[in-house]
Amino acid sequence: MYIKYKYLKLNIQNYHVLFSEILGLDDLKTTLVQAVQNNHVAHAQLFLGREGTGNLSLALAYATYLNCQNPTETDSCGKCPSCSRIKKQIDPDLHFVFPTANVKPPSQKGKGKGKTEDEEEESSNKRYLSDDFLPEWRSFLATNPYGNLNDWGKSFGLAENKQSIIPVDEGRKIISKLMLSSFSGGYKVLILWLPELMNSSAANAILKILEEPPAKTIFLLVSNNINLMLPTILSRTQIVAIRQFTDQEIETYLKQKYPALTQQVLLETSLIADGNLAEALRKIEQGQGTQQAFLEKWLRASYTIYKDFGAIQKLTEEFSELNKDEQKNMLLYALSIFRQGLVVKYGDANMIRLSAETLDFVKKFANASINEHNIQPLHLALSEAMQHIDRNASAKIMFTDLSFQLARLFRINV
Repeated sequence: MYIKYKYLKLNIQNYHVLFSEILGLDDLKTTLVQAVQNNHVAHAQLFLGREGTGNLSLALAYATYLNCQNPTETDSCGKCPSCSRIKKQIDPDLHFVFPTANVKPPSQKGKGKGKTEDEEEESSNKRYLSDDFLPEWRSFLATNPYGNLNDWGKSFGLAENKQSIIPVDEGRKIISKLMLSSFSGGYKVLILWLPELMNSSAANAILKILEEPPAKTIFLLVSNNINLMLPTILSRTQIVAIRQFTDQEIETYLKQKYPALTQQVLLETSLIADGNLAEALRKIEQGQGTQQAFLEKWLRASYTIYKDFGAIQKLTEEFSELNKDEQKNMLLYALSIFRQGLVVKYGDANMIRLSAETLDFVKKFANASINEHNIQPLHLALSEAMQHIDRNASAKIMFTDLSFQLARLFRINV
């Protein structure tokens, strides 16, 4: 019932330094290029986009274009000394600041053998900053350009109960970096990833230089949540709003990366990802497979649960055999289908994101079971079920209880 697709992870360095290497966003790329060509470059810009968008990659490509010595009308040349240094991740005029944790970076483990006791104690109390994590950061950018904070923490072995922040020492380091002269005579660019994780002391430390930076110094702040940013930082930046990826863009990207994927798997994955490319890639790497057949059987069995409980018992056994990620994927896909059912019933046909085969089922299901009165409690029931999975609840008990909830909710004001 649940066909899994397994793929080898690609060992390709995907360090995005050209606009052409970034998925979609053509209008925004044009706007950024024209700003440089017309010499209308704001010294502090906020690349704002949800997780899994192209905001970090776009900021990096923009930084490359700012110092490219032979730019074209649409992109950096990718070959000049500046582009080559950025591509090799060794450009002294491009700086990065990002959240870190007070743990020793893997690249520094084993260093400093033979230290005295005083030196060992001083080293153990050291607060590690972005520069200490640069090897890990460069690898993260190359292999996961659309990743989120959780992906970044996993890349250097951060425990799940540990948090990353941008501390006050990082703010002081920013000032000392940007006071130095440019290596190439062009722009000095600082990319600050997730400024919403700066503590107030760190933010206050950079306010003056953010508002009045040295000549030819550019701040590119890359944020996922404007609501968490300090107003003092936000008021000093020009916002560059970055949209989510469309389903078609995600499907195209996945098809190029994984040619063996079926159209149904592409559709299901893009629906679950909901514009988040990192999430789509994560689902595929976890072994995302087609879920349509199981979902149809489950929804029909839930609707008739009081007449034929045996069907739910059989599906419960199948569901319990899936791992936690597969179980959550199934519920996420069900949630996506419920939303699409509401669009089918009340919305614009142009908004429908389903294949012809799936659309036929959803039309019949939505007309009988989905309406404006039960969509919210259905959403809540599925969301709570996913929380139970995260807390290691019994899959059989959770799935059976959820099926009874669906049976009751399907009958609300139908």
